[in-house]
Amino acid sequence: MSQQGSNPENQINIELDEQTAEGVYSNLAIITHSNAEFVVDFVRMMPGLPKAKVKSRIVLTPQHAKRLLHALADNIDKFEQAHGDIDLGEVMGGGSLPMTFGGPTAQA
Repeated sequence: MSQQGSNPENQINIELDEQTAEGVYSNLAIITHSNAEFVVDFVRMMPGLPKAKVKSRIVLTPQHAKRLLHALADNIDKFEQAHGDIDLGEVMGGGSLPMTFGGPTAQA
């Protein structure tokens, strides 16, 4: 979602160092908010471990959170047009997260 015009004054020079370019893997995002900000914690859950670790935290203004929502929706639409629908499986319909990662199901 580019907002850059042909005027050099409207362009932003963004640097990406090598370590940041590698990215951080996350398989769970937890989103909370206050009246002034949204907080998105990106978590990595590992199979068989009872603890998960927040790998990255992003704090956004409500306006930037809404811009992110629209940018993600736009990119998901483009992805699905090129590659087909993203299958959410039972995650959305069942209301629970796939915490077993394909391993054995816990029993009480």
